[in-house]
Amino acid sequence: MFMFSRFLQNHVLANLLFVLVLIVGLISYKDLPRQQDPTINFNWITIITLFPGASASDVEKRVTDVLEDAINGVPDMRFVSSSSRENVSSILVRFEDLPVRVFDKRLAELRRELQNAENLLPEDVEDTQILEVTSGNAIPSAMIAVTSVADDENLRQSARQIRRFLEQMSGVDRVDVIALDDPELLVQFDPDLLEDYKLTPGQVADAIRLWFQDIAAGTIDAGGQNWLVRMVGKSSDPKVVGQLPITGLAGEVQLSHIASVQRAREKASQEVRMDGEPAVLLIVLKQDDTNVIQLVEKIRQYTEEQNALAHKTGINLKIVDDNTEQTLKAINIMQSNALIGLLLVLIVSWLFLGFRIAFLTAIGIPFILAGTFWILSAIGQTLNVTVLIGVVIVLGMLVDDAVVVVEGIYYRMQRGVDALQASLASLKEVAQPVTTAVLTTISAFLPLMLLPGILGKFMMLVPLVVTVALLISLIESFWMLPAHVIAMGGDMRNPGKIQRLRTASMRWIRHRYALFLIRALRWPKTTLSAVLVLFLIAGSMLAPGINLVKVDFFAADTLRIFYVNVEMPATSTLQATLDKTLEVEKQVKKHLKPGDARSVVSYAGQLFTEIEPFFGSRYGQIAIGLNPATKGSRRVEDIVDAMREDVVSVPGADISFLVLSSGPPANKAISVKVRGNDFDTIKQASLVLQNILKKMGGLKDINDNASEGRMELTLTLNHDAIRRAGINPAVITRTLRLLVDGEVV
Repeated sequence: MFMFSRFLQNHVLANLLFVLVLIVGLISYKDLPRQQDPTINFNWITIITLFPGASASDVEKRVTDVLEDAINGVPDMRFVSSSSRENVSSILVRFEDLPVRVFDKRLAELRRELQNAENLLPEDVEDTQILEVTSGNAIPSAMIAVTSVADDENLRQSARQIRRFLEQMSGVDRVDVIALDDPELLVQFDPDLLEDYKLTPGQVADAIRLWFQDIAAGTIDAGGQNWLVRMVGKSSDPKVVGQLPITGLAGEVQLSHIASVQRAREKASQEVRMDGEPAVLLIVLKQDDTNVIQLVEKIRQYTEEQNALAHKTGINLKIVDDNTEQTLKAINIMQSNALIGLLLVLIVSWLFLGFRIAFLTAIGIPFILAGTFWILSAIGQTLNVTVLIGVVIVLGMLVDDAVVVVEGIYYRMQRGVDALQASLASLKEVAQPVTTAVLTTISAFLPLMLLPGILGKFMMLVPLVVTVALLISLIESFWMLPAHVIAMGGDMRNPGKIQRLRTASMRWIRHRYALFLIRALRWPKTTLSAVLVLFLIAGSMLAPGINLVKVDFFAADTLRIFYVNVEMPATSTLQATLDKTLEVEKQVKKHLKPGDARSVVSYAGQLFTEIEPFFGSRYGQIAIGLNPATKGSRRVEDIVDAMREDVVSVPGADISFLVLSSGPPANKAISVKVRGNDFDTIKQASLVLQNILKKMGGLKDINDNASEGRMELTLTLNHDAIRRAGINPAVITRTLRLLVDGEVV
């Protein structure tokens, strides 16, 4: 006890540590990366492989099945789900809940197996993309529309430069793009002229490939000096390419005599429109542990700088959506709650204990919060909504133990005991029950850290924050608070007028409470019955029939953006899908009130869903970015419900809505899998099930992920005729490809 009393009397040490924690905690709070959700690795890997020009069945047989067989031996995979669509193979791999090092090892093994399988894929398959899904890149940090009055190369060149700048920005993981087609020199040959010159399309393509290349030939010593030798064959000038010699059975001919050469763009697979103008959509995804608020602010400043030059460049940038408003809102709520809590503690403590004691009790709140943020920063956490939930929960408990301790000190000082002895006696009296109460509260929250799966990873931070804050509150109440009281000193045996009034008021309150307690103890059965009735009333609010309190284990805020999905018939062209999407956009805008939407952008060729993206000319989507929620603004659900009937009634397409929420990833409220061996039977069963669901009340946006492929022209080779003509089958297949879709050389 002697050592502890010397410890409490060391005011310099206590004050220095108090100030140190406040300063470092404030710096840590300022430096903590701000983001919507905690950084969590879902242990999901998405494998996307493009096979241009291939049907869904070809993609499945020649790409998806090959890759699934290749990764089948990777350990610790929970499940593998694949989707084969026209031009695209998508494989979702979900690993078990693994330690970080083990998961990194499994991911490396997965990459190695996929690399080994590349030589088994068709030559036309593009490089496989392996995307690691985390909470940081699951939802875009910002969507930027680059618009221009003309759909020309100026728009695309500017979009490429903007994309490169954003990719180099600190904290950016990657920038996905919609409708950014690469430039190319388009060679269109005339089959009749090829026949006149006795040339095949393959010969023309091979000749262009041989001439149109830059080669590093090595080094040579000449004139006593060493020179690098390069052959330059590439050119962006159509006239230069048109002069390339093509040699056939009829002799040599220039390329321009048998084909036209012109500047063009690769065949468009996506189109974007914003306010009727052509656009390129840039989707920015951040790195883990990046301050999303600072990142979006830098992006916003960059867009303002570029828009200031719009009169020169002809390019405008518009932020369609950013997800920082809810993070800022949560931070502001926490800050306001902390301030309100501080004021309430100060007021209540002043009412019962006096200003000096109230002040010493209240300053414990910033000390505890500062220490909590210091520790969170030290262990690499971010300031996110889940952390703020824990802070808001624990705010009301931070000074409970301090109030108990300081009341004991105050009681003894009123009776003439000096501050040191009053502090020691009070701590000796209440240390065990206060510690027990804090540990009991901690033990009530700690089981949340044992929740399995993704939800457990999200919830883990809540008990962590509560535990850290409560443990620091013990240090504050057992050391900092008594040390400050001892340093303050003062004689409380001669109270002033206000203190005498406070003492009389407390005496009256205690007297009334004692009378109430005596009555309750005299009729214990009545008291217990009343408590039981209140308990039953509270429990009945959760009953299924009454449902006054709705059950949502992880209630999440709806993001201030929603999507309108447009799915056209399988034979639809990209332009037809874009036209229909713009028609739907008009209906959407009719139901948007002034101030509702930040921006509306429509695109065709891609459809974003909560599970996976769909690619193809039949898919269209409208992204409606809403302004931040303010008092009186409409909820996202209300806006969607107001327009749903008119929007989905637009003929010629299947239309649905997609509304996203923060928090752990989740499927729709009801998901039903229909399995079988025959696709037609499965599709029919799915349609029957959907019709049943549509007749039920309370259901909306009922759809499936099955889609018909487009119509095919199937050619069958006549093997006997080919053999008699002495034609190489490889020449036929390549000629067919060149005549239909062309070839990149």
